[in-house]
Amino acid sequence: MPRHGVQTDGAPAAIGPYSQAVRAGSLLFVSGQIPLDPATGEVIDGDVAAQTRRVMQSLGAILDAAGAGFDQVVRTTIFLTDLSAFSQVNEVYGSYFDAPAPARATVQVAALPKGVEVEIDAIADLGATPARYA
Repeated sequence: MPRHGVQTDGAPAAIGPYSQAVRAGSLLFVSGQIPLDPATGEVIDGDVAAQTRRVMQSLGAILDAAGAGFDQVVRTTIFLTDLSAFSQVNEVYGSYFDAPAPARATVQVAALPKGVEVEIDAIADLGATPARYA
């Protein structure tokens, strides 16, 4: 099955050898997003809620670049450096999804790139949605 990369300036450029997202068939695999300003590549200022909002905005931009939306997300993983921030992250995260929310795992990790507090990846099922990428 051929795979196609998805790229947008609305989300931070990859900071390693990976794509922002890859489409394979009807599935879109969105790489973990951290709270970087897409224009500068720098970590945004703010608490974990602000960081989560920036991450969700980046995920939304990548979904949009693939011709999709949050309603097509079927699975996410949230990585936190401190599970005590779960309720703050959950409140922001939940505001992006209508019922039924995607399946999800949330895990605490020792550290994340650039010292951020949260990273989120996603899988979306695009079905017959036409892609808007090269």
